[in-house]
Amino acid sequence: MILFFVGILEMMISSLWTRYVSNGRMWFAGLITFINIFIWFYVLKTVLEHLNDNRIVILYATGCAIGTVLGTRLAKGS
Repeated sequence: MILFFVGILEMMISSLWTRYVSNGRMWFAGLITFINIFIWFYVLKTVLEHLNDNRIVILYATGCAIGTVLGTRLAKGS
């Protein structure tokens, strides 16, 4: 279940990253990239530990979809 929330967080961060890159705010984009790598490492580690459990992939994908919607809305508002 935690991968669901990690997916939301990751996509919200990625949406903000896109906004910062398009606005030329390279230091913020770099910081977000640094944080995102740690998130992705956690996701990769978790998926590899549970290769036979497709539910975690579905939870993560659902979280990513919701995070994209929320992150896009957040990035538009800021």
